[in-house]
Amino acid sequence: MIREGSIEEIYDGRFYTPDDMVPVGCADCEGCSECCRSTADTIILDPQDMYLLSKGTGKVFTDMIEREIEIRLVDGLILPNLMEEHEGEEEHCLFLTDRGRCSIHAFRPGLCRLYPMGRYYTDGSFRYILQKDECTGRIKTPVLLREWLGIEDLPRYEAYIQDWHDFRKRVEKVVPMLTEKSRDSVQRYILQVFFVHPYLTRQDFYPQYEARMQVCRKALRSIL
Repeated sequence: MIREGSIEEIYDGRFYTPDDMVPVGCADCEGCSECCRSTADTIILDPQDMYLLSKGTGKVFTDMIEREIEIRLVDGLILPNLMEEHEGEEEHCLFLTDRGRCSIHAFRPGLCRLYPMGRYYTDGSFRYILQKDECTGRIKTPVLLREWLGIEDLPRYEAYIQDWHDFRKRVEKVVPMLTEKSRDSVQRYILQVFFVHPYLTRQDFYPQYEARMQVCRKALRSIL
């Protein structure tokens, strides 16, 4: 989800690079799993998240919809998010085990990898921030940010994240100007292209994403 408002309200006062040490290590609270509880619908998936979930679980979008993921309107787009499981008054991510561990940790969504860090976007780029009011009250150890993220080929991933963000912002600007019928058609088309249509999980993600983005931009060139 793209946050609005002053950055001073949410960050610790500095920007980080992947080669900076960040105070996020949680070995001292192993098993806490608070970040996996009461997530509601905040773990919004991007196309690579969908690819990795499919690769890790062997399921495609249509297998997971209304079981592990659901869709909702987010900043002008219809996007999937991880679902919660409700047990009495307690809530937690459906992928959290009884032992309080993430069952999809190896292929968890980007927002989960990033937390409690965030991204601050400006002028076609972004910088990493530490969200000061997230995961508080626990001792944190310094960790190299790129190791915390645990993403292969981080520069390519960051370029992809920036491209997806820019696309979302562009759609967010134009959809309010469309008729209700056209708006619904555009939103569902984007959902179909980037999420519903299965990815080839034995092939690299980035060429598939780039091909889909090229097709999407061409199809929507009259409004984008």
